Parts: sequence; C-alpha cells; structure tokens
Amino acid sequence: MIGRPGSVTSASGAHFAFTDRWGGVSAAPYEELNLGGAVGDDPDAVRANRERAAKSLGLDPAEVVWMNQVHGADVAVVDGPWGSSEVPSVDAVVTTRRGLALAVLTADCTPVLLADPVAGVAAAAHAGRPGMIAGVVPAAVRAMMGLGAEPSRIVARTGPAVCGRCYEVPEAMRAEVSAVEPAAYAETSWGTPAVDVSAGVHAQLERLGVRYREQSPVCTLESGDHFSYRRDRTTGRLAGYVWLD
Repeated sequence: MIGRPGSVTSASGAHFAFTDRWGGVSAAPYEELNLGGAVGDDPDAVRANRERAAKSLGLDPAEVVWMNQVHGADVAVVDGPWGSSEVPSVDAVVTTRRGLALAVLTADCTPVLLADPVAGVAAAAHAGRPGMIAGVVPAAVRAMMGLGAEPSRIVARTGPAVCGRCYEVPEAMRAEVSAVEPAAYAETSWGTPAVDVSAGVHAQLERLGVRYREQSPVCTLESGDHFSYRRDRTTGRLAGYVWLD
C-alpha cells in the first residue's frame, strides 16, 4: 500500500514514491493495485487504482503524466498531462512544472526518479535492460541539465526491480550488456550468468556526477508484495512517482 514506511521519501521539496501491489481493486491475476493500462486488466479498475494511488499521495489524479514505454531512450519534456493527445512512445519524461507528478511503470525493470529541487526540474525514467544499454537515464539527466539542473544537486531514487542475483540471462547477453555497462555484470545466486540493471543505472548516474542516490533493497521477483513479469508473466504494474513542491 502506498504510504508504508519507506515507500515515500522527500528531499528539500522533492518527493519520491513507489507502490507495491496492495490497496487496489483489480482482480487476479492483476490483484490488487495494478497501475498499468496495457496489460489486459479492466480499464475501469486501472482508472480507479490510479485515482486511489494519486489521492493517497496528495496528488490530483488529473495532474499525473504517464508514458507509453517502449524500452528505448527517448525523452519528452512536459508541462502538463497529455490531455486528448496521443501519449508518445518515450521512456523518460522531464518537467519544470512544480506540483506535476511524473510516473513510470515497472514489473522488474528499474524505475528511476530524479529531481533537482533548486533548479525546479524533475524526471522519471524507465530503465529495463534495453533502455539501460541505450542510455535512457543519461538522456534524462542531459535533458534536465538543459533546463538548468546540476548533476551535483540531483537527487536520484531507484525503486523495486529484479536484482542481479535473480535476473538470469544467456552468457552472450551478459557479455553484450557488460560490454556497454560493466557494472551490470552479475551472477545469479545459483551461479549462472545474470544482469544487474539497477547497478548499471547507478554506475551511469555516478559517472554523470549524481552523488545523492538511493536504491531500493526490494527484488520484485523475490517479493510477493510486488508485481514481477519475470515470475508471473501475466501480472500488473507498479508505479514510481516524482514531483516537486
């Protein structure tokens, strides 16, 4: 449920929140707080869940920006919800509008929330394995810098995601990923090749000069309180939210 200890944090006027799967109205296999609108769930249930989640955070549900995520590295700068416009296919959104919440959906990928409260710039990024390799997080940071943000002031939070001990991949895939981002090289707890996307994201942020970083200890595949596509295939989506006072 949103509001559990540790699920919402603040830093100098920037707010970061990550949901779990409880407190919503969706039926199995999406129970309960599915926030993803493209996973086969009842659209009315998803709308109700998004309203519940936003209101529990003190947000106006109509003032939340969602993305059509495609595992790429494109970034959109926004100053409000899309309204009647078609939601673009991007994996990061950036805003300078205070009070506007940016949301990212995940169910094993790494949700990345960023904010420079001094400059008044916030961003949300969806970093799966392909997006991490493509550089979606550096692209989001560069877009923030173009709006006045300074990496040394940016606060970064990464949320629940599949961990490197569980994200098993073929050896060739691990080699491909680690050639781009060595920090993502991992091994499962049972000794097979793996990728650690969150570690890769944090390495990218560190190289960019983002010092204020926190990583969730939750592995979505291991946690029954979180959705995991890798574990369940047909399942819901978690959300991360960032906004500025």
